Amino acid sequence: MIIMSQNLSLFCVFLIFGLLTPSTCLNTPKQGYKSKGMFVFGSSLVDNGNNNFLANSLAKADFSPYGVDFPLGPSGRFTNGDNVIDILGKKLKLSDYIPPFTDPSTRGSKIVHGLNFASGGSGILDATGALAGNVTSLNQQINNFEKVTLPELELQLGSKNSKEILSNILFVVGSGGNDYSLNYFLGLAGSNVSLEAFTNTLTSTLSTQLKRLHELGARKFVLMAINPNGCSPMALARVPTQEGCVENLNRASVMFNANLKNLVDDIRPQMPGSNLVFVNAYKMMSDIIRFPRSRGFRDASNSCCEVRQVSEGGTGILCKRGGSICPNRSEYVFFDGLHPTEAVNVVIATKAFSSPLRAEVYPFNVMKLSQI
Repeated sequence: MIIMSQNLSLFCVFLIFGLLTPSTCLNTPKQGYKSKGMFVFGSSLVDNGNNNFLANSLAKADFSPYGVDFPLGPSGRFTNGDNVIDILGKKLKLSDYIPPFTDPSTRGSKIVHGLNFASGGSGILDATGALAGNVTSLNQQINNFEKVTLPELELQLGSKNSKEILSNILFVVGSGGNDYSLNYFLGLAGSNVSLEAFTNTLTSTLSTQLKRLHELGARKFVLMAINPNGCSPMALARVPTQEGCVENLNRASVMFNANLKNLVDDIRPQMPGSNLVFVNAYKMMSDIIRFPRSRGFRDASNSCCEVRQVSEGGTGILCKRGGSICPNRSEYVFFDGLHPTEAVNVVIATKAFSSPLRAEVYPFNVMKLSQI
């Protein structure tokens, strides 16, 4: 969509964010919420295919059986179907999936309702993810947003005031898990760094990154907690004698998530006009893992797909290319060695969007955030 006059471009801006109703502009989302798009940053839990276009990246999910239940097949999403971002987009009544930044076709009018910058294997810290080959760190994702997307967004909408445009778009950030699994617990942070000190470094770094997004015009933030990775098939396979979840991994997640929730209150006064929502995906998944059958699941400890284990030269995370999968995917918590199935993503996204419980969404849910 190329806007030819300033008046028409401003009209389209108003239309995109629900301030006008005539169907003058093309491809506008359905009405109902002020938030008419999402910019997504983070790692594999929210990545929708960016690593597909990164040479030498080892963190890819662009092959079968990934996407077995997704309309477009293997797309780079690390699950069998929709991820949390896809489902949130449907809740917001967006007209299409949020496109990946690195896809060469993601240009022009395709960016006006948001972009996904997330990169599987990446982290809050630049050093995280080196073992996964070429991945895009959270800092670089924000650079891409600032240097490439913002100028193009202004060009498409014909407005020099990008902060006005961005004030009604959700900025979803889901990062941090890899900073533990692909950094701290591999000893990359140094042998003398305590878990508490490392977690505080992550939190302060993320705080700086959120402030940077705010300076670029972001006002509505959705912060995703780290999942209970100590309960994943990958973690359980590495400690086969362990009964129950691997507590040191979960302890790290709990510590980070507590800091992240506190950050919602601590950082808001430093970011005028902002609103932040903490989504406690850790609690949502833990509740399923503790009582799977009462929540419609049967298997909370095994991967649905056939995973190439460390003993076989794999990572214990990714599905084998063309490997076998379970027929009853909606009954499994994990699709591969780490990532949840679409069924779990539906639970997380639905609760994120509309849960009334502050233990699950703090201080309120994404639906309320989208209406502010």
